[in-house]
Amino acid sequence: MEVEKTVKDLVVDVSPTEVRIALMNNHRLIELNKESCQGHGFSVGDVFLGRVKKLLPTLNAAFVDIGDSKEAFIHYLDLGLYFNAFDSFVKESNPNRNLKELYSGISLGPVLAKEGRIEDHLKVGQMVIAQIVKEPISTKGSRLSAEISLAGRNIVLLPFADKVSVSQKIASKEEKKRLEALVGSILPKNYGAIIRTAAEGKKAAVLVAEVRSLIEKWESSWARIAKSKGVGLLFTEYSKTTTVLRDLLNDEFSNVFVNDEKIFEETRQYVSLISPEQEKIVKLYDGKEPIFDHFEVTRQIKSSFGKVVPMRQGAYLVIETTEALNVIDVNSGIRTKTSDQEENAFEVNKIAAEEIARQLRLRDMGGIVIVDFIDMDTQEHRNELHKYMQELMASDRAKHNILPLTKFGLMQITRQRIRPVTEINTTEKCPLCHGTGKIASTVVIDEEIERKLSSVCEKCDDKIVLKVSPILGAYLTRGFNSFLRKWKRKYKCKLEILESTDCSILQYEFYNQKGEVLE
Repeated sequence: MEVEKTVKDLVVDVSPTEVRIALMNNHRLIELNKESCQGHGFSVGDVFLGRVKKLLPTLNAAFVDIGDSKEAFIHYLDLGLYFNAFDSFVKESNPNRNLKELYSGISLGPVLAKEGRIEDHLKVGQMVIAQIVKEPISTKGSRLSAEISLAGRNIVLLPFADKVSVSQKIASKEEKKRLEALVGSILPKNYGAIIRTAAEGKKAAVLVAEVRSLIEKWESSWARIAKSKGVGLLFTEYSKTTTVLRDLLNDEFSNVFVNDEKIFEETRQYVSLISPEQEKIVKLYDGKEPIFDHFEVTRQIKSSFGKVVPMRQGAYLVIETTEALNVIDVNSGIRTKTSDQEENAFEVNKIAAEEIARQLRLRDMGGIVIVDFIDMDTQEHRNELHKYMQELMASDRAKHNILPLTKFGLMQITRQRIRPVTEINTTEKCPLCHGTGKIASTVVIDEEIERKLSSVCEKCDDKIVLKVSPILGAYLTRGFNSFLRKWKRKYKCKLEILESTDCSILQYEFYNQKGEVLE
């Protein structure tokens, strides 16, 4: 019997305000990432030059200003082994010095003592280089580390370090020695590295190119450190698209679809750097239908992000997120496949476990998760369900821990929390009645659109796009002498109708060629 091949696709939707990235596994949505195109979002991996605002000796920690409205937090143990070397570099760098000579000439010195005090190393007003390890969540600011690392696909570069470590998942001793010797020979003074599992079997040219690009990225920030001495971003992680590819790209990836030429070119160049043989999987999508609609991402988002999540065979989940924890309730619904109640409960719980593992990744739920499974009497079924949940979550990149079911049928899961839970409100306030429950007659919707079109045509000479629901789109384009054809003739305009499932039945919006809304 032939094993079905897993198909992994990355779908990237670029709009003027944000980039949305959907990871599909066999055409099923398993991860959704968003990146704002406006301003800075304070993301994990970003490196800042910050200013110490307040010391907290009782917590052995400090608050640091990195330009966010909430002050970031750093603990003494997050200063890193060679904090003094970073500190010396910040204090001694200036635009008149040769920064390469300064960097290589700094002594790493003794490592920081584990039992040290933060007030011995930080003072209020002091400038520090720090990296975000946890995004702002609720009322808390970002969590920082002063031990900087630049992650690539095969290598993690460590400035001010002297050690090359190899992933324990690489089994071959010969391969470990080869990689360690190769990377160690190309690293300049005061650089260390961690060789990731993905580097196994990679050619020297690929690893050399990646190390050089990471060093260049780190060294490009030096001018800003020397020049400004003010709070600000030194450099950011790669874009969300390339970050997802960096962590997940393997032979199972089939396609990366992008609907924007600039992001397409950036992604293609990045893939050619980290995995040249897979460059061809990056493809530019130029279809008329919105990319998320074409790959059925929009439909899956709407069905997966509500409070009630339907599953196959009538079962469903109820998901509640609170400040303290996340609660998931499993319901069998109308499903009665067998008259054996115990067997029926076990089958529903297994289906629920599959969906819960997907939902944790999809919503990026972190902290404590309590799952109320349907009660099962036998200990054997409880143990099997616990083992099955562990198998399902084995591919989850976030650190997690799954405890066995309690006698009340509750499973406790802790999952690494580095960013807020992704919440998408799948219920909509009606854009036509605005919550009143009454709308204008559907018979005159064409007249309403035409009045708006006549106003838009006076302000816009370029092509006009009318975004509507598929139902309204069919109504406006039906027949030879359709409303669309009549309006084009009457107003002598370039008008195109774009059907989108994002729109409710009678909702419509006008856009110009750049994707900007026309009022």
